[in-house]
Amino acid sequence: MNSYELLKALKKLSYIKDERDPYWWPNSGSFEVVIGAILTQQTKWEKVEKSLQNLRDKNILDLNSISKMQTKELGELIKPSGFYNTKAKRVITLCKNIKEEFDNFETFKNNVQRQWLLEQKGIGFESADSILCYGCYKEVMVGDSYTHRLLSAFGFEFETYDEMTEWLKEGIYENLEKIYPLYEKEISTTQIFARFHGKIVEYCKDFMKGKKVNTEHIKNII
Repeated sequence: MNSYELLKALKKLSYIKDERDPYWWPNSGSFEVVIGAILTQQTKWEKVEKSLQNLRDKNILDLNSISKMQTKELGELIKPSGFYNTKAKRVITLCKNIKEEFDNFETFKNNVQRQWLLEQKGIGFESADSILCYGCYKEVMVGDSYTHRLLSAFGFEFETYDEMTEWLKEGIYENLEKIYPLYEKEISTTQIFARFHGKIVEYCKDFMKGKKVNTEHIKNII
């Protein structure tokens, strides 16, 4: 099996099922993704949505507003996401650094590099790649624990995060001409990667018990 065959099987199983955004992540291409990528660490997305809604209700879900907030004030609003004091500190620091380095979100979106994100406190590979793919529309494949568990269930083991995501990208790049017909149109590689990750997450949520993923539905198609 290669990653193209995995993508094709997931699509035949009608993933993505939650068509909330063309790129899967809610409000993709917006500043919200930057905040959401940090808040979703070690918690469920449903709780993150409550935190984001709290910020929307206060009309402060923007770079300038959050960069001026105090940790305690932001912590209270993002409490549903858990680890709220630590996350509040990291979010505020990141926003201040974005302001200092890029001035505004649009400049950040167009110019930020992965290494810059990885140098920010509290941002690892998955968070950085989520911001790049879903927030900045960069040609990046996101990997996460779901991805690791799904591929492990098929017998794949990777020594590093980057090795895993490179394997995922390789099968896509080698089969782009076969992928376009699946979508009945030519779409960007960024959107393919974005939706591929979404398919993996949704499948694993449906068929994971404990830390093991049931792959029979995929095997029956490949």
